[in-house]
Amino acid sequence: MRNSLTARAPHRYSGGIMAATAIILAAGFGTRMKSAQPKTLHAIAGKPMLRHLVDSCAEVFDRIVVVVGPETEAVGRAAAPWPAVIQHERRGTAHAALQAAAHFGDGEVAVLYADNPLITPATLRRLLARRAEGDVGLALLAMRPADPARYGRVIAEGGFVERIVEYKDATEAERAVGLCNAGVLCADAPRMLAWLRAVRDDNAQHEFYLTDTVALARADGAKIAAVEAPESELLGINSRSELARAEAEVQRRLRDAAMDAGVTMTDPSSVFLCTDTVLGNDVTIAPNVVFGPGVTVEPGVEIRAFSHLEGCIVHTGAIIGPFARLRPGADIGENAHIGNFVEVKAATIGPGAKANHLTYIGDASVGARTNVGAGTITCNYDGFNKHRTTIGADAFIGSSSILVAPVTIGDGALVTAGAVITGDVEPDAMAFGRAQQINRPGRAAAFRAARKKEKK
Repeated sequence: MRNSLTARAPHRYSGGIMAATAIILAAGFGTRMKSAQPKTLHAIAGKPMLRHLVDSCAEVFDRIVVVVGPETEAVGRAAAPWPAVIQHERRGTAHAALQAAAHFGDGEVAVLYADNPLITPATLRRLLARRAEGDVGLALLAMRPADPARYGRVIAEGGFVERIVEYKDATEAERAVGLCNAGVLCADAPRMLAWLRAVRDDNAQHEFYLTDTVALARADGAKIAAVEAPESELLGINSRSELARAEAEVQRRLRDAAMDAGVTMTDPSSVFLCTDTVLGNDVTIAPNVVFGPGVTVEPGVEIRAFSHLEGCIVHTGAIIGPFARLRPGADIGENAHIGNFVEVKAATIGPGAKANHLTYIGDASVGARTNVGAGTITCNYDGFNKHRTTIGADAFIGSSSILVAPVTIGDGALVTAGAVITGDVEPDAMAFGRAQQINRPGRAAAFRAARKKEKK
């Protein structure tokens, strides 16, 4: 596990060996999300948005500190093993960054926002590298959005930033500038600390704003450089609709990465992945497939349409779906088949085994090459405890069988259709577990006549 303060060797910059620290501001609750959950814990591709930024920073920075608000311990836990500090009073972004001052060290410090989670490690490296150039005192991230809207404009001259103008204060000429401020700043620790402490709260909100450090740096004679990044990396998330746009961007990245690695998707836009989804080469994914957290799919697997997978592993050559559901603990063997409307949970399906139709297999193990017929269910829950069903290799389970756990069915056994199995079945035995059939001639016609008479 990574040590929270000395995670990696310090980065080398032109001025010597210095550690780089990321301060992530996550103290806001996010009222526009209209949620009982802190904004930064809302998931994108199965992972909290805070964790997206933390994980990107962990590839670049030596230390990470997350600033959280009061009564948001869950946000701090989501940052583990990195430390969290509390901003007890929400007095603005500069005030929030100062709460982490004890962790700045004497190297580089970057201040980022947890609700701006899609910045890539490559962009963060460019930010640090630009700041490390000898003539740059402060580096910031900027973008050229398709719709600049009400973003603050970055006014630059001679290759350096002169000022940042908020939209409401900008002239028409300044509003025509396409370069917009993304809010992320980077400087050496001593100057960052001095500028943060010099920020004043003489504004309408009486808050200490991080962006004011740009003017303070300029007043100090520091050169300020803007590092441009794609708009798609700098999406801020303040509402459910913006969360959906971020989800779409992450899904695009994940799909592209999977296809670049040798995965075929016949309709990529309808496939949904998680950040931890592992897909081998020559996997084929049909439309409308959803991967929840914790899925590994080995090479050569076919996943057919409308299937849902979560917390499972699928081994080489298996076929899943269509309309299959693999729940946590499902382990599907090589060349096994899990067909339409089959659900598997906490169960191991052996190599070459098949369950092709309308079946539930839970808390079970199914041996190699065994065939499980349509409509079969393992009755694993008695209302208090889960019990296990064990089926050997080369067995045959007839359609509409009910296997009442705990029960063991031996290798090569045959369970007849419609059987209710409550006891173990020996290897190579044939099990009958249904009531004797009785036919009563003419009884159906008499039954219908009686019912018609009752209706009159």
